[in-house]
Amino acid sequence: MSEAFCYISNAQGGGDWQGWRTRLGEALGETIDIRPWSAHGDPRDIDIALAWKPPTGALASLPNLKLIVSLGMGVDHLLIHPDLPRDVPIVRIIDTGLVGQMSEYAIFWALHHHRDIDGYMELQRRKQWEEIPFTDTALRRVGILGLGEIGSDTARKFAMLGFPTAGWSRTPRRIDGVECLHGADGLQALLARSDILIDVLPMTPQTANLLDARAFARLPKGAYFINMARGGHVVDADLLAALDSGHLAGATLDVFHVEPLPTDHPYWTHPKVRVTPHVAGPTNPRTAAASVADNIRRLRTGQPLINLIDRTAGY
Repeated sequence: MSEAFCYISNAQGGGDWQGWRTRLGEALGETIDIRPWSAHGDPRDIDIALAWKPPTGALASLPNLKLIVSLGMGVDHLLIHPDLPRDVPIVRIIDTGLVGQMSEYAIFWALHHHRDIDGYMELQRRKQWEEIPFTDTALRRVGILGLGEIGSDTARKFAMLGFPTAGWSRTPRRIDGVECLHGADGLQALLARSDILIDVLPMTPQTANLLDARAFARLPKGAYFINMARGGHVVDADLLAALDSGHLAGATLDVFHVEPLPTDHPYWTHPKVRVTPHVAGPTNPRTAAASVADNIRRLRTGQPLINLIDRTAGY
């Protein structure tokens, strides 16, 4: 079988189309016909779309589409489109490279806060030789919102570093060395014991605006927040209020309601906020192509697809 692929991306979705052409060709052992959205030719040619935040109507315009591949582990950027073809399966990438990058991001910023690096940078600017009181790692409790592939990997690594680690998920999970909580009561318990809270939840109607004034108030005083999931989980005004009141010590934010983050947004200049431009886990064709190629083979032979998303659940 010979397919034509279309690469539809706003440049945030994991490499360029040439990179995907090379890596998918290597994984499949053949030369593939992959076209960027800007030059995809006859829409009737396209069988498979590799998509990240596609323009409105792009996927609906491909009449012979057989598979949609999300160029990331989230699919909310696809499900927001009301004209998304209903009978075309959607799979997401489960990429060990991306998972590792996400956990690296969380660990870096958690340690940055845990070891008071901002404080030491300020002392350096003042040329002051001074020791900041240290918090024992065994007393710094880490909480992970979301225990999917990324959350589970992140939780295990924090536990290995000696942090008391807990995670929350919608349904029960079990991870060695990690306290696993679930349900409404479990969420409240997780917030109450999280000195560092890390968000890796999927974006669904149930998680929209989950982190509001009540949630931030539930965190211990002096807690730190890291969001590498979706900006839509956070009520921005409530986070800023919790920071300004001193209840939260700081926040690192990689995702936002509007991206790029508007230049007049207070996050840019807030002294307790660190901003990065949605880079916690960029998809890498080198590590992600194998799972995409596996699904292409399955599609060709009529086998069940892997990492197939549940449109109702939103992930």
